Amino acid sequence: MTIINKIFKNKTDNTLIQLFRYTFVGGFACIVDFGFLFLATEFLGIHYLISAAIAFLLGLAVNYILSTFWVFNKRRLKNKWIEFNMFALIGIAGLCFNELFIWIFTDFINFHYLVSKIFSTFFVYLWNFFARKYFLFR
Repeated sequence: MTIINKIFKNKTDNTLIQLFRYTFVGGFACIVDFGFLFLATEFLGIHYLISAAIAFLLGLAVNYILSTFWVFNKRRLKNKWIEFNMFALIGIAGLCFNELFIWIFTDFINFHYLVSKIFSTFFVYLWNFFARKYFLFR
């Protein structure tokens, strides 16, 4: 087994490899999230907090699909509908953190909303990975 297969192809329970893969998945979901946030706010004229919520939910869907196929090998729940709902509940908690951080950084610290989103992303990324790993995929 080559290191490339171990890191990128084979199923794994190794938390470090899962975190590495989740970083790629999260990165792609983040591109979807940031892209929609920017487009909806700048070109559609939607308030940044509403755009952020919609964008976050789109990123959540992308993250779920890729996480279940590539990142996490084992599931605690056999029912995929219940699993998705738990995944979404963790994501909704992340959404609440996201909205709170963006609002504080934008309205109180006076950062541009996209800069606020960068700070928020770091914290929400850690919350999402460890909550999902613990509650759903161990």
